[in-house]
Amino acid sequence: MRWLLILFIGVFLSPQVFADAGIPVLSVETNQNGNQQYSVTLQVLGLMTLLTFLPAIVMMMTSFIRVTVVFAILRQALGMQQTPSNQILIGLSLFLTFFIMSPIIERVNQEAVQPYINETMDASSALEAASVPFSQFMLEQTRESDLVLFMDLSGTEQLEEGQLPPFKVLVPAFIISELKTAFQIGFLLFIPFLIIDLVIASILMAMGMMMLSPLIISLPFKIMLFVLVDGWALVVGTLANSFT
Repeated sequence: MRWLLILFIGVFLSPQVFADAGIPVLSVETNQNGNQQYSVTLQVLGLMTLLTFLPAIVMMMTSFIRVTVVFAILRQALGMQQTPSNQILIGLSLFLTFFIMSPIIERVNQEAVQPYINETMDASSALEAASVPFSQFMLEQTRESDLVLFMDLSGTEQLEEGQLPPFKVLVPAFIISELKTAFQIGFLLFIPFLIIDLVIASILMAMGMMMLSPLIISLPFKIMLFVLVDGWALVVGTLANSFT
């Protein structure tokens, strides 16, 4: 009963106390220009809700897709199923994504975050300003055929010159384009390692050692080749340059 009484007071009496004290708990005010200004409580609630979509934003609206798929294909081409581990590949992909997206993040900070902190821009305008750099980045990396496909599927009208597509069209088109680009890069990575596997398999077949797995013999040679050509620097450099 004591806890029920405390809960009753907190739920039904606290808002009234805050209102009497002049603290706006949940309020929406309309400015002279017609825009609506939300209380700090509602803004914090909206911000916490947006944080739940942060993993999806990081994975699906940045360079993370291309980077992580290429690294996964590279590990498969080397013939090592668990080395490097998934944690290492995801961590490397995240840091490389932050490196590639740093110009976009700086634009968002200058055009949306700082004006909102300085109270020169309201929350809705800041959110709209923050979406423009990401939309431009995704549009630059999206193939025209993929964009037209989702525009036709959604029934979106033809865009005017300089107009950005809506997110419901741009995001899936960007994901499809990134997957296609990642598979193209992965195919090029597979070729030298595939040649090594074919050569080792042919040598073992000629020696009559058909029961010996070619992977056991080819794996050291593939690792040696990858190290001699400074493979990690080449792959990371190629991925970073593919977004410029």
